[in-house]
Amino acid sequence: RYYSKIMFGSFFGFKYLEGVNYEDKECSSIANIQVATDKGLQVFTYKQLHSATGGFGKSNVIGYGGFGLVYQGVLQDGRKVAVKLMDRAGRQGEEEFDVEVELLSRLSSPYLLALVGYCSEINHKILVYEFMANGGLQEHLYPISVMTLLIDGACFKTAGSSASASKLDWETRLRIALEAAKGLEYLHEHVSPPVIHRDFKSSNILLDKSFHAKVSDFGSAKLGSDKAGGHVSTRVLGTQGYVAPEYALTGHLTTKSDVYSYGVVLLELLTGRVPVDMKRPPGEGVLVSWALPQLPDRDKVVEIMDPALECQFSMKEVIQVAAIAAMCVQPEADYRPLMADVVQSLVPLVKHHRATSKVGSCSSFHATQSPKA
Repeated sequence: RYYSKIMFGSFFGFKYLEGVNYEDKECSSIANIQVATDKGLQVFTYKQLHSATGGFGKSNVIGYGGFGLVYQGVLQDGRKVAVKLMDRAGRQGEEEFDVEVELLSRLSSPYLLALVGYCSEINHKILVYEFMANGGLQEHLYPISVMTLLIDGACFKTAGSSASASKLDWETRLRIALEAAKGLEYLHEHVSPPVIHRDFKSSNILLDKSFHAKVSDFGSAKLGSDKAGGHVSTRVLGTQGYVAPEYALTGHLTTKSDVYSYGVVLLELLTGRVPVDMKRPPGEGVLVSWALPQLPDRDKVVEIMDPALECQFSMKEVIQVAAIAAMCVQPEADYRPLMADVVQSLVPLVKHHRATSKVGSCSSFHATQSPKA
């Protein structure tokens, strides 16, 4: 861990910020969270949510997560919400429902998706969230692939599909990267014990009408260890291409597992590529394996950038974001930064881009490229 501090600090030229100090206590299960009953969550009936979503009509489906289908709905007071209907039978579905309710009832951050309320009837487990008008980040990075679902044998577009969505510009991607980092920083360093998301990915970063980002989907979340260098042992969950190698091999989970997943998302933002695509040429199918060797080379890193971003960024910005991504996806967990480090490095980049973006052009982009060493 000490090596990680020195390495990351020297990479970006800022002073290492020590994480929040917490009380020393053992805790490795979400069940240990004591949730008060007065957290302001609204308890809904199935009838209310059935009405709000048009009878859970197919035309109101906006997504599908590990928990089940997600519908858009309108409450009686006029609020637009996202309604997640659990379709998993048995203990696993119950556990995921309990985790989300208990966890989100005690967390509060502008960078986490807010839970409005829930329904917990015998045959119905439903979660109600604030509505995010622009859906998941994944939809905008890869807008060509229209989101479709198969329900009752019928294949159809979801209400949230963004086939015509324009590719996100560089400034928006930088801001999303920063806001998502702040969400993970809150979970890791402002909660005791820390919370490990365990399934952080681009589809779990939701965007509001102004394309501000919030981290979502906490059904797989796990409480981490407060001890320095500590871990919790658990069954391996996550999505292919995002799972940290040490977690996949050993089941040892730490906040650095989320940092790895965040690095993969950064690579998606940089390259416009999905984490795993075995239809690509040999050696290019796994995003991390393909991109990591090229990130330190300023010429190669420009070549792997998403073509949709041409002329939108300076060489300085690209090199620094690439360096952050490279540190986050290091094979050794101890060499990865804390999310506080990531946030502290991205803040000045976002400010710098805002200050200089008005004069950006293709010609100015080439002019801002650093001379070769």
